[in-house]
Amino acid sequence: MGSFSIWHWLVVLIIVLLIFGTKKLRNFGSDLGGAIKSFKDSMKEGAEGHEPESGKGTEPKKMTGESGRVIDAEVTSKVKKKKT
Repeated sequence: MGSFSIWHWLVVLIIVLLIFGTKKLRNFGSDLGGAIKSFKDSMKEGAEGHEPESGKGTEPKKMTGESGRVIDAEVTSKVKKKKT
C-alpha cells in the first residue's frame, strides 16, 4: 500500500485525458495560470500601498481628552484586558 509507481500515474493520466480531452485540459491550465497571475499581481499591489502594522518609525499619536490633558500612548495589542 506504499507509494504509487510511475505506471499508476501513467494510467491515471490516460484516464484523465480520455475523460476530459486535451482541449479542455489546455483551457483549464490557461484559466488556472491566469488566476494565479492575477492573484500575484493583486498581492503586489496590496503590499505596495500598505503601511506596516507595527508602526515602526512613526511617533505615537497624541490625543487630547475632554479635560484638556494630552494623552501619549501606543497600542501594543488589540485585545482588551478585563478588569477584575
